[in-house]
Amino acid sequence: MEQENKNQLDDVQRQIFDRISKNDVDGFQQLITQLKGCVDFVDGDGMTPLQHACCKGNKEAVQTLLDMGADINFNKHGADYTPLHFAALSGNMEVCRLILDAGINPSSLNSVSRTASQMAAFVGNHSCVETINNYVPRKTLEYYTRPQGQHKEPLIPPGLLDAFHHFVIEINLHPVRIALNLQSLGLLKSLPGLKKALEYMCEKEMKKPNDVNELMAFKFHYLRWIVSELMRCDEQCKAQRKEKSSEGDAGKHDFVELFIKRVLKENKIGQLDYLEFTLRECVREFPFRECTVFRQVVSQLAAKDPQPALLVFRNAINGHRGFGDETSYCSSCGNEKPDKKCSKCKQVKYCDRECQRLHWFMHKKTCARPTSNASASTSTSAAKEAIDTIELQEELSKITSS
Repeated sequence: MEQENKNQLDDVQRQIFDRISKNDVDGFQQLITQLKGCVDFVDGDGMTPLQHACCKGNKEAVQTLLDMGADINFNKHGADYTPLHFAALSGNMEVCRLILDAGINPSSLNSVSRTASQMAAFVGNHSCVETINNYVPRKTLEYYTRPQGQHKEPLIPPGLLDAFHHFVIEINLHPVRIALNLQSLGLLKSLPGLKKALEYMCEKEMKKPNDVNELMAFKFHYLRWIVSELMRCDEQCKAQRKEKSSEGDAGKHDFVELFIKRVLKENKIGQLDYLEFTLRECVREFPFRECTVFRQVVSQLAAKDPQPALLVFRNAINGHRGFGDETSYCSSCGNEKPDKKCSKCKQVKYCDRECQRLHWFMHKKTCARPTSNASASTSTSAAKEAIDTIELQEELSKITSS
């Protein structure tokens, strides 16, 4: 009887590996629930179900195994690939984040002395490289959710710890995306505390006795600068409301939208638009002027034909991508691989209707239907992906007239 039970267990385990290899989530879920004990068993190559799920980039299977207590540090693999190594090679940044959230050490080396980030870079999975290199453990942020010294209130309310963590580890550095994240995460009411926390985090990174991380210090300074700009816009909106109120018309002034329009608008200040101007000011205010990243950024911005400051920042913090990188980006917030586009010109891409709405005040100046028959004809799937510009114009007219 004991041998029969063992054979049944072995058969279930083999089927589990088979379901993962085929990305059969439903079949995997049905089988894995039959296991009453440990899920850290291995196949003939010494790989656990968690390592297999990470290798396939199967987020649902990874989450299920973590919920069932899979040990992220259990490793019988001959080449010492951790679950994070496999996740990085899969190209799925969400799986990488799940494993990082579970507490794995991102500096773990495989048998050829490579980290997961280095392996991801080797195969061109840039988003995974950026996810790993930008990661900050949630536990290290808890300090800012507790009162310190003589202060009675924490910089960040404890209930916003998860939102604070999500905000800090975001890899999209576009100011519009940063502003939209602050809005969607409910952090707008905590901007002063967030600004101070980011200032402390920048200083802490630069004053570590060991393992100084200049890139993260510069990122925290940059995030603090964007928060400061939003606070300035908020003050301007409040002043405008006060002025309008005295005239009997309070009006509505959304400081987030004001900031976003300034970023997207070609608003000249001298020879620079607002975005270029404010990012260069951000560099000038960086307090640690002897560090390597500061000198590199200044050198690139001072070149004869400099790249846009935002690109310089992204390359400095997230690393340079190969020349063959042809990733498309949202015209509003800079998110990678947007799956929507303007239905009129079929050229400009967006994440969603909100991103198009925010950008429309600029895009409407150049938006035009394609002239050729080839470009005018679209497939059914493309039509589904497109955002209806006419519908958007009608919505905007309703908003502005109300």
